[in-house]
Amino acid sequence: MKFFDVLFGRPLASHEAHAEHIGVAAGIPIFGLDGLTSAAYGPEAAMVLLIPLGLWGVQHYLLPIFGFILTLLTILYLSYRQTIEAYPNGGGSFTVASENLGDGAGLLAAAALMIDYILTAAVGLSAGVTALVSAIPELHHYQLVLCLVILVVIATINMRGVKETGAVFMLPTFLFVGTLLATIAVGVFHSLMSGGHPLAVTAPPPPDFSQIQKFTPLLMTWLLMKAFSNGCAAMTGVEAVSNGVQAFKEPRSRNANRTLTVIIGMLIILLFGLSYVARAYGVTAMDPDATNYQSVLSIEVAAVFGRGWFYYGTMGAVLAALSFSVNTAFADFPRMARAIAGKDYLPHVFLLRGRRLLFSHGIYALTGFTALILILFEGVTDRLIPLYAIGAFLAFTLSQSGMVVHWHKTPDAPHRHLKMFVNGLGAVATGVALLIILVTKFMYGAWVTVLLVPFLIACMLAVKHHYIRVKNETSDPTPLRLTGLEPPIVIIPMARWDKITEKAMRFGLLMSPVVKVVHVDSDDADMLSSVWEEMVLKPIRESSMPEPELVTVKSSYRTILSPLMDYVLKLEDENPGRKIAVLLPELVVRHWWENLLHNQRVQLLKLLLLLKGNQRLVVVNIPWYL
Repeated sequence: MKFFDVLFGRPLASHEAHAEHIGVAAGIPIFGLDGLTSAAYGPEAAMVLLIPLGLWGVQHYLLPIFGFILTLLTILYLSYRQTIEAYPNGGGSFTVASENLGDGAGLLAAAALMIDYILTAAVGLSAGVTALVSAIPELHHYQLVLCLVILVVIATINMRGVKETGAVFMLPTFLFVGTLLATIAVGVFHSLMSGGHPLAVTAPPPPDFSQIQKFTPLLMTWLLMKAFSNGCAAMTGVEAVSNGVQAFKEPRSRNANRTLTVIIGMLIILLFGLSYVARAYGVTAMDPDATNYQSVLSIEVAAVFGRGWFYYGTMGAVLAALSFSVNTAFADFPRMARAIAGKDYLPHVFLLRGRRLLFSHGIYALTGFTALILILFEGVTDRLIPLYAIGAFLAFTLSQSGMVVHWHKTPDAPHRHLKMFVNGLGAVATGVALLIILVTKFMYGAWVTVLLVPFLIACMLAVKHHYIRVKNETSDPTPLRLTGLEPPIVIIPMARWDKITEKAMRFGLLMSPVVKVVHVDSDDADMLSSVWEEMVLKPIRESSMPEPELVTVKSSYRTILSPLMDYVLKLEDENPGRKIAVLLPELVVRHWWENLLHNQRVQLLKLLLLLKGNQRLVVVNIPWYL
């Protein structure tokens, strides 16, 4: 069995696509892991902002903040159920916004989602490794390296296909959810039994009193808004199911909606439960730059169960689930890129299915961009959070606004006024949240996203402009033209006479009676001229064929490519109505590494000819296989 078959799985035929469709059980880890695992860093993202308020801030404001977030999450859930029903072939923000609000809104949603998916992958990996570092502080200096290694592993698993990916990620997903639910259940039980003041098995680190401050009402409002905007990071990934409806078995919409229901239901329990346990046990966030740093989740589990086998098992499950949560981006980014490329706003290579019926180039692109983001931000979650959620909430707002227009244009849809109200409520709610996130995070890194969105839109418009220009220049509604047909002038660059150049000469004589062999003569002995008469002209004359011309070009500085290019371009100018065919004899080796042992002048000459030539210049490769 080939190495690639072992690593990535055997190639799949097109007719096997239906076997790759998934059900609810596989859909949860594939499309829901990002949303579910946000419970591991969402509460902490809000609690970090509450550090200046100490334990009092957590006890008084953490649950109200997540009450607002969960209300918003419920509205989004109801809205996306309707999107899935209305778009059974995939209703991502780009599709919904493009069809209902126009291409401009679609591009805005596309740019926002691309940024969001890249950040989803980066934050998931970073948060997963942070969980590992919390359990084993000695690994703190290797945080970035661990992020990159896990990224390569995830990308490799995703190259095996959607179905196998779901099977691989199912166990870590249910271990993650199960251990956190156990933590919540035991923590809530102890809290109720102790009258709201449970005794921690391992005492949480005391609040950092050096940072505790007093705030005016205005500054307190600003602080709580920032905490809310950070906590909204827990809502990213909600759109994933609506974007990937085509991956589900029939009936697609029903299976997709069941998957979304399970994901959102579990996420609500996890977010509220972990916030409640943190409040009950007096858990506060730690400064991420502290040498003894622990994540909020690590502190909570230790407080409820102690640092025993369950603690390390939970941290292992959190690491695996958070690392694998990037799979949501890997599942959706290629599909979204394909939809955008289908409208000519991205390179058409994103339309191609790979050996496992995947849009492989989308996976390659996502892997590269995620690695770049991790390197730039050194794999630290808190440095990435300010950039996070903006793209997601912009996409949420555009998608829900597009759905309002969709129902307005569908007068025969049942209960369309109720559906318009739900989607309209979703658009308003996410729009308000987006404004809060933008205002509170702008100076802390959100400005990067604000600049990236128009930059990506400009890039997509440039791609579209290119495809339009190519289509206009290459379209030809006229029948085949048979006038002005004559054999081309054939040029064969030749250094010496051998089997490779003989093959090129034979093909050239078949193409045209006008063949010019160009030999660049440097300081070395002119070996071609010495054999030209005997090896070429003599057989030609005996067969009464048109004689090829040997053109020797002097090169005083031992360069080969420049004299060849000058001759070809000069001949092109001298024959304005004639096609010029350049035949390039090329040695083809058996192994890729053998290319390093041979001169690459042919490849460079080909590139120069393609760049400097025009419509009358034709480049033909004449391969000789070893």
